[in-house]
Amino acid sequence: MSAAAPGRPAWTPWRSIWAFGFVSLFADMVYEGMRSIAGPYLGALGASALVVGVVTGAGEAMALILRLFSGRLADRTGSHWRLTFLGYGMTALCVPLLAIAPFVGGAGLVVASVLILAERTGKAIRSPSKSALLAGMTKPVGRGRGFGVHKALDQIGAFSGPLLIAGVVALTGRMWLALALLVVPGAIAMVLLHQLRQRMPVEPEATPNVEAPSAPEPGSLVRTKLPTSFHLFSIACALSTLGLMTFGVISYAFVQEGLFKAAAAPLVYAGAMAVAAVAALATGQLYDRIGARVLYLVPFAVAAVPFLVFTDQVAVLLVGMLAWAVGTGVQDSTVKALVADLVPKHQLGTAYGVFAAAMGVAALAGGALAGGLHEHHRELLIAIIGVSQVAAFVLLVRTIRTSQH
Repeated sequence: MSAAAPGRPAWTPWRSIWAFGFVSLFADMVYEGMRSIAGPYLGALGASALVVGVVTGAGEAMALILRLFSGRLADRTGSHWRLTFLGYGMTALCVPLLAIAPFVGGAGLVVASVLILAERTGKAIRSPSKSALLAGMTKPVGRGRGFGVHKALDQIGAFSGPLLIAGVVALTGRMWLALALLVVPGAIAMVLLHQLRQRMPVEPEATPNVEAPSAPEPGSLVRTKLPTSFHLFSIACALSTLGLMTFGVISYAFVQEGLFKAAAAPLVYAGAMAVAAVAALATGQLYDRIGARVLYLVPFAVAAVPFLVFTDQVAVLLVGMLAWAVGTGVQDSTVKALVADLVPKHQLGTAYGVFAAAMGVAALAGGALAGGLHEHHRELLIAIIGVSQVAAFVLLVRTIRTSQH
């Protein structure tokens, strides 16, 4: 860890973690707010359901799979802070610019689609570097707690962004105005990130230490040697992601069943994000106390989701959303603590990129699986998800035993 900027006292680890958490909070307000309204907004610009699906699906895939390259680039160049700034800057800029789409005539749909994909690219650019930086900050205080606090703040943004969008649209009827107002939390996120960089300039090691495996040769952005335990863990989490259906499929189902109207979907989503924040905090604390065994919870939560969300009863649906939120919160927080404990420092960016790419492929496959089977073959879908979670649990056990040895 390098020193703070001249004349500026360095922040404590906990203050740095909280500051990074608030960066994510305000950035999440921006892009989660956009994601909560992206479908209707593209539809208002003339997009068909197919176009909406292709644009949003491609965006989510890019946000995950491109991390395979951005993580390796961060480790090769040591530019973790630069890539973090670039990624957050793309989000802070692209989302408010979506407000111009209705005013550029027939090109509006193309402009909006390009901006959505650019924002997701920014997410891919920054995420491995951000996670590597956070791993360094959290080591002195406990990675489980550190990642949990960060994720909880992140989820507050994911909760409040859609609520802000819903409120502005309800008051004004103008989706473009709601998107334009997201320039404010985006600017706050960039100012906070600059302050953090000045006071806590953490850089993961750019060169291997004597105990770590040798760094990959510079001939490829993808090729790398990572521990076997990491690969086992990546497959386990990919299987859980495969079974953890997207909110789009779940909300489609409960609207079709008449349990909630479409306008209520952002509120259900916001509530799930609040539960995910609590799950991240709680499992983070348990991770530091009892170790990675707390992650055994994930396959059980994921396996319960399809049993509960495909129902005609509101109470059962809400219990299913609770299980979905717990799985989602842990998958995007506490699992990253174990990645940091499995992989040498100089390979963290690469590892987080590989890990996210595996999640991206699994998310695409899981989305197609759930979308194709949930209406007419739900029993088969439930069986497939159940089997995948048994396999995930077995791999988790193997991972934890391997890492302990």
